[in-house]
Amino acid sequence: MENPSAQVFDVIVIGAGVMGSSTAYQTAKRGLKTLLLEQFDFLHHRGSSHGESRTIRSTYPEEYYPGMVMESSRLWEELEAEIGYKVYFKTTQFDMGPSDNKSLQAVVSSCRNNSIPFRVLDGDEVLKEYSGLFQLPEGWIGVATRDGGVLKPTKAVAMFQTLALRHGAVLKDGTEVVNIEKDRENGEIVVFATESGRFRSRKCVITVGSWTKALIEKVRGLTIPIQPLETSVIYWKINPGHEDKFTIENGFPTFASYGDPYIYGTPSLEFPGLIKIPVHGGRACEPNERSWASAPETVSALRDWIRGRFGDAIDWDKPVLTQSCMYSMTPDEDFVIDFLGGEFGEDAVVAGGFSGHGFKMAPVVGRIAAEMVASGVADGVDLTYFRIARFEGNFPGNFKDFGDQVKLS
Repeated sequence: MENPSAQVFDVIVIGAGVMGSSTAYQTAKRGLKTLLLEQFDFLHHRGSSHGESRTIRSTYPEEYYPGMVMESSRLWEELEAEIGYKVYFKTTQFDMGPSDNKSLQAVVSSCRNNSIPFRVLDGDEVLKEYSGLFQLPEGWIGVATRDGGVLKPTKAVAMFQTLALRHGAVLKDGTEVVNIEKDRENGEIVVFATESGRFRSRKCVITVGSWTKALIEKVRGLTIPIQPLETSVIYWKINPGHEDKFTIENGFPTFASYGDPYIYGTPSLEFPGLIKIPVHGGRACEPNERSWASAPETVSALRDWIRGRFGDAIDWDKPVLTQSCMYSMTPDEDFVIDFLGGEFGEDAVVAGGFSGHGFKMAPVVGRIAAEMVASGVADGVDLTYFRIARFEGNFPGNFKDFGDQVKLS
């Protein structure tokens, strides 16, 4: 194979997490000569795209996400058919919280306005619906929808990379990008990497997760408010005799609990006899400076919640397994998907700030980014909410009439 540094690519994708790998697949599938670069090893555990499960749900307070989720759901199934194995395991979704919680009220409104079938359940109806497992406090309601599920993250990233290779992409890991410049003589984009020299392309897509802010400041002198957070994925032991109740096969849903803190979970799938129940939140950090440990206050909040919802079905005394992960947070918890601008104009695209809820939408984000570099226009999605310019003179970004979902510790 020709040395990548001696070639001029149609597209260089920087960052081989789920978003970059999805983008590389989409650009290569369109016949664009594609190079995918990763600073660490492929399938590493230092970013946001590793692990054994992510939820997929269409229940969002924001009305502009459900359509993206539904497209992604269809694309995940198409990808499975192309690769020949499963990464997407369907179940239902169950949201719960105080009946007056603004975010949960917005979820109901969003379902209605996006024609997503849903049912609002009181405490007794929830007990009947889920065989007595979810015990709601006084004044709480549940919202049941059919579109939930579990995605296998590391397996999904490997799938995108394998399919990108099949379509002719070049993949190179251990390649840290330190700068990007525009060659004023020929208009090419020059990507500089430590020890690997430089790579050239007509277009570029930057999908570097928690490293986005630092790289964009270096490249354009532009500050995009994307804050890395260290979060913990936490597993708890299901008590003997209750294991089968928490499986997809027996109808257990993916779920989210609105309030302070926002707690979510998935059916028992990846580790037999264990269930994943974390807090949707974390600690601000630098991506290369992490504790790799769970905050004691997070574990304490989860213990109380698990005991209140599941009683003795789950051993709430202490978790049995924790894994560190990263969020790349914007102030409004919305994505950044936009052209880089400046001297790069529409030749470079930034996709970042996925704020702990973007993984499920990787297929559609990759499709959007590929269309932006291929033709300058992405079909079917209003990118107004994802523009960089929303932060200019307005640090909070998009206005929302409900509280933040992510808890900062």
